[in-house]
Amino acid sequence: MEILKLKPVFKDYIWGGTRLKTDFGFDSPLEKLAEGWMLSCHKDGENEILNGKYKGKTLSEVLNLNRDFLGENGKKFEYFPILIKLIDAKNDLSVQVHPDNDYAMRVEHEYGKTECWYILDCDENAELIYGFNRKIGSDEFKKRIADNTFLETVNKVKVKKGDLFFIEAGTLHAIGKGILLAEIQQNSNTTYRVYDYGRLGADGKPRQLHVDKAVDVTKCEPPKYGTDPIGEEKVFEGYSARLLIECELFKVESVKITDAYKGLCAGESFVSVLVIGGAGTVDGETVKKGDSLFIPAGYGEFTVKGRLDLILTRV
Repeated sequence: MEILKLKPVFKDYIWGGTRLKTDFGFDSPLEKLAEGWMLSCHKDGENEILNGKYKGKTLSEVLNLNRDFLGENGKKFEYFPILIKLIDAKNDLSVQVHPDNDYAMRVEHEYGKTECWYILDCDENAELIYGFNRKIGSDEFKKRIADNTFLETVNKVKVKKGDLFFIEAGTLHAIGKGILLAEIQQNSNTTYRVYDYGRLGADGKPRQLHVDKAVDVTKCEPPKYGTDPIGEEKVFEGYSARLLIECELFKVESVKITDAYKGLCAGESFVSVLVIGGAGTVDGETVKKGDSLFIPAGYGEFTVKGRLDLILTRV
């Protein structure tokens, strides 16, 4: 059983910047790197394996051959359960919402989308949209969009490095300009755009809005959650760790390694290892900032050495 190193998939959406190149060292012919899909089996962008006996295959191909790599928790899902991204917002993203599983399966034929954002860096005074500033009805929701007063109703939050936003399906949201973050989400690419600042797409036309569907699925209320990770930082010999979020869909931790860390990949779930800072080794495999590893369920104990900042995700 091998640890799999994954090749990112890049997206050049109009709001993206260049920090995935300058800060993470990614090489791409795209002028803008809005998103790097670091763990993906989605049809809109699949990771390729960069090492070992599966080199050149997609992660989906490997998992189709080795279902046990998912673990017992992973095999409960109809298809690969999560998608992990790095996102560089040079400009504001559209204000949007994602449906829940029931609606998305019925209308879009894929999972809905609950997600979380972990703020890696941001400009001073950067902010994002997270829910509404008060509860409103669906009629007001539609009227505000139509008369261009929609932004008067949204909840704007100033952000700082280390903030954690848990965004359940149905929660209105938008990443603001000047924010660099990691996103852990359900394996879905269904987005209903509510408001887009009147921007034009690559075809010179206003980008499509999805108002009717958004009204169907949006919870028009303030957010239920705060912006702090749910766990306190715990310091151990050679590393520290903090639980960022845990729900029925995923468990996410941040780990800062100053010497060495021993982790466990048991039979319940695979482990995604995303390197967001530093350099070192994982069981002898050289890794650096921007690398993404998939550790198959049942791999057992693995050892990370060096000075690294990691995001570990399980299901």
